[in-house]
Amino acid sequence: MTTETATSKHVEIPVEEMDEVVIRFAGDSGDGMQLVGTQFTRSSAIFGNDVSTFPDYPAEIRAPAGSVAGVSGFQLTFSSHDVHTHGDSVDALVALNPAALKTGLADVRRGGAVIVNDDAFGKVNLQRAGYTSSPLDDDTVSGYKLYRVPITRLTREALKDTGLGTKQMDRCRNFLALGVIYWLYGRPMEPTLAWITEKFAKSPAVAKANTAVLKAGYYFGETCELFDHRYRVAKAALPPGQYRNVSGNLAAALGLITAAHLAGKELFYGSYPITPASEILHELSRHKNFRVKTFQAEDEIAAMASVIGAAFAGDLAATGTSGPGLALKSEAIGLGMMIELPMVIINVQRGGPSTGLPTKTEQADLLQSLFGRHGECPICVMAASSPSDCFDSVIEACRIAIRYMTPVILLTDGYIANGEEPWRIPAVADLSKIEVHHPDAPNSESGFLPYKRNDDLSRPWALPGTPGLRHRVGGLESEDLTGNVSYDADNHERMIRLRAAKIDNIADAVGDQDVVGPPEGDLLVVGWGGTSGAITSATERARSRGLPVADAIIRHIHPFPKNLGAIFDRYRTILVPELNMGQLRYVLRAEYGIEAVGLNKISGKPFMISEIESKIDEILESGGVQS
Repeated sequence: MTTETATSKHVEIPVEEMDEVVIRFAGDSGDGMQLVGTQFTRSSAIFGNDVSTFPDYPAEIRAPAGSVAGVSGFQLTFSSHDVHTHGDSVDALVALNPAALKTGLADVRRGGAVIVNDDAFGKVNLQRAGYTSSPLDDDTVSGYKLYRVPITRLTREALKDTGLGTKQMDRCRNFLALGVIYWLYGRPMEPTLAWITEKFAKSPAVAKANTAVLKAGYYFGETCELFDHRYRVAKAALPPGQYRNVSGNLAAALGLITAAHLAGKELFYGSYPITPASEILHELSRHKNFRVKTFQAEDEIAAMASVIGAAFAGDLAATGTSGPGLALKSEAIGLGMMIELPMVIINVQRGGPSTGLPTKTEQADLLQSLFGRHGECPICVMAASSPSDCFDSVIEACRIAIRYMTPVILLTDGYIANGEEPWRIPAVADLSKIEVHHPDAPNSESGFLPYKRNDDLSRPWALPGTPGLRHRVGGLESEDLTGNVSYDADNHERMIRLRAAKIDNIADAVGDQDVVGPPEGDLLVVGWGGTSGAITSATERARSRGLPVADAIIRHIHPFPKNLGAIFDRYRTILVPELNMGQLRYVLRAEYGIEAVGLNKISGKPFMISEIESKIDEILESGGVQS
């Protein structure tokens, strides 16, 4: 960290070089915190920083204005090096009201910046947030750098000659705050100014107002003599290529479109809107030009049934949902497994059970995905590990579904789905084709046998209407080879074992599990899904301190990679951090007989790096397995 000097109109301001900065924008749910957080993220990405974000939405659609329950936050890390999470301790909190300060202050590092809308700390707003007196005037913010900025008054002053009403002017406060932060951290305004012009092209008055307020915030920072430092984060040394920011949901949608192209198929996406998976449906609906068909069903059951129909007709068929929707889809998923058709189910996990915490993240659906169906009903289960990884994971899920003629559940979660990070756009020529084979003639002297299997134990994907390939599929047990309804006991057992063996064969295609760090030793940290970034960062920090710790992020959960058991044998202790009560740990114990250590969090929030790092230290210092 180094310091130099920048010159404003009135004073020499030191510029401090930082490797990484964590900022949180927080305000009422109508204050546009997600918008300005996204704009800051994109500006930083264009500048060349690596970024990672965590939008945090209130669980209530219309929580009381100014209440703690109604706080909407957007946290991001931007850095000069590779980052894997949205950050732990916050370097700068931007709080537009007392409730935002109350919910966010505990996460700000000591000595960090707290920038508040001074105009919002009146009696009514203080009462709504549960304060009996102003926290700006007592010891509440002692130990922090408090900056009291009259954001509301500055906004109204900048727009006083526009003819806008007070409510309309106040809606622009978020851009005033963004302008101040752009100045403080040396971010370029141009990407946001261009976005405003394009976004509000049909409302020039709104575009002009937001432009004026953004610039007013920036120049306030430059002239107010309020701040004693500015900060600069250098560009990250990212691999060369073309990048764009993606959320997990956007990456999943792009992955589905790409998989359909690689397979030479039309994409059918049948879904029922549910938080936090709805954006996949919204995004895909914009891309009909890429042979994408979207269907918003009347309920989750109909959505899953439509996917089965589309798969039977020969489309690349997929759906998206969250935990409550997966429960409703379970019977139809069983039908898809029984008739052995390729389809992908993306489950964007959220807090449960029942309706639970719709806008909060959790990893509570692993056991449901593995076992939540009637009878012996094994299917492939995978997990994406980051927003950009959703693209690759979706393509792999489609590839497996088609090769092995089976439904595949891909698990993401609210943290991955809503978070953003830079994604290096691949060249289509570098992506492997997805092989699809549709028979065009009978496969035996006696006619077409719909359950005659290949070396993978997969049955043929025969398209309806193909001459000579008429066949029967359904939820009743099928006779081996012919597909005729059969109640024969021996045939039932044979078919169950064949379907299970087919899923087991997927392990031949997924390759070995990777391990980062020492190949054997005292501690292996194992994770999946949205915990992956925090695990990677925590183990990197531990190794930088000379600690013998490795990590393994599992994408393929059923079946597991073939070498996973051998990996576990090489480490004295296995630590499994999860945002649940220990579901993967339960499965690992059942599969491999290992007594792993659990680190479990069920608060609706992702792990902090420090939480995992502390557990690593505790285990290594004790020299043995913890309970």
